[in-house]
Amino acid sequence: MNIGQAANASGVSAKMIRYYEATGLIPAASRTDAGYRNYTENDVHVLRFVRRARDLGFSVAEIDGLLQLWRNRRRRSADVKRIALGHIEDLRQRIADMQEMAGTLQQLVMGCSGDDRPDCPILADLEQPSAAAAGEPKRRRGAVDEPGVRKRKIPRR
Repeated sequence: MNIGQAANASGVSAKMIRYYEATGLIPAASRTDAGYRNYTENDVHVLRFVRRARDLGFSVAEIDGLLQLWRNRRRRSADVKRIALGHIEDLRQRIADMQEMAGTLQQLVMGCSGDDRPDCPILADLEQPSAAAAGEPKRRRGAVDEPGVRKRKIPRR
């Protein structure tokens, strides 16, 4: 099947299929005599795997590791679980970061009168240097900032 058919069958766009091939995430498809890519059902199966992993938010690097484990019939499920658990921690940290951003924006919106005057606390806050620009250390990934809770570092994989 051609790239368009493989894209339809797998749910991965033709552009992303070409990208995954170029980066080596998936092997390059065989070519017809005319130079067109030719995909097999097995290629589509791999693309579906990649699509599902992307839907769950895994990075391309994580998917590469998962693909290697998936292809290795002598793999240890513990290795797969370790990757998944690390991904869960990353997702939880991103959720916490987004909740913090939403809370900050909510406070700024509450302080804005939203009338015809030009004064705007939202814009005033945005023009202030960020903590990183002000020389403050960047918040560590996995640090907990709740009152009464000791900060901890979540080990990276």
